[in-house]
Amino acid sequence: MKLVSYKTEDREHLGIYIKGHIYNLNSCDKLIPDTMNEFLWGGNELMEHAKKVNEAILSGKIEAKEELFFEMLAPVPHPTSCRDGYAFRQHVAAARRNRKVDMIAEFDQYPIFYFTNHNAIQGPGEIECMPDHFQKLDFELEVAIVLNKKGRNIRAADADSYIAGYMIMNDMSARTLQMEEMLLNLGPAKGKDFSTVIGPWLVTPDELEQYKTSPKEGHTGVTYNLSMKCHVNGVEVSSGNMADMDWTFAEIIERCAYGCDVLPGDVIGSGTVGTGCFLELNGTGLLNDANYKPQWLQPNDLVEMEITGLGVLGNVIKKSSDDFSILALKK
Repeated sequence: MKLVSYKTEDREHLGIYIKGHIYNLNSCDKLIPDTMNEFLWGGNELMEHAKKVNEAILSGKIEAKEELFFEMLAPVPHPTSCRDGYAFRQHVAAARRNRKVDMIAEFDQYPIFYFTNHNAIQGPGEIECMPDHFQKLDFELEVAIVLNKKGRNIRAADADSYIAGYMIMNDMSARTLQMEEMLLNLGPAKGKDFSTVIGPWLVTPDELEQYKTSPKEGHTGVTYNLSMKCHVNGVEVSSGNMADMDWTFAEIIERCAYGCDVLPGDVIGSGTVGTGCFLELNGTGLLNDANYKPQWLQPNDLVEMEITGLGVLGNVIKKSSDDFSILALKK
């Protein structure tokens, strides 16, 4: 089942995506709220209601009215929080190699994450960036989950049951801002807080059952054999697979929930897949060829991320009309 959030006449709605069409869930079952956040707080009970609607539309038992005029939003437009993990060893190892530092042993000892700006969540469409963002503007190809159960001190063996579904995530990054602030051992903050893109829909775990595969040796939790690709202006720049995650979402949830509550509506990213950003690609290119020309995102670029089973997430990068720069304020 694919769940979407969309807007009609400035009002947000919860819908279901079936064979290229969107249907309003609340109009099919009044027990289902008309917003994603309320729906997620209903846990598995409301999820079962939505699945029954999905099956009824597919089988023709009900004739739902298709939405014709709408604006697609992020599937979870207002997360209760947004964390991003660091799950792909290939990406971490390549990034460190490119900086001529050894792989850090702690990566294999515990999963980590950081909090990013949950009020900067966006869906398909335009991403407006300020001048400083275009100082080494980058994409990051990831998978994200959202939770639909409240929990605390969750064990990894039980954690997958807290996942409502999966989405594509593009963790947009302004590398100059990011690297400057991290010299002070704090962040990432301003380099990340302007846009995190998720979408185009939320895919429930049952739809991915055919892609299920075993986690890496010594790890606990579900993972999937999902091809991950990113194209910029129609040119493939990144290719990986969700099965390459070393730390599973279950293990990341276990760490997130240690000594604190996780909530329905919490979004958690996987971290960047290997080859999944220009920072890594440029570093590898320069390591192998001193004449390599680094690439960064530019105004009007089209970024399209495609993950097996999760769809295609497309965004156009736009330049803000405001010329204000915080980099210019440095003392």
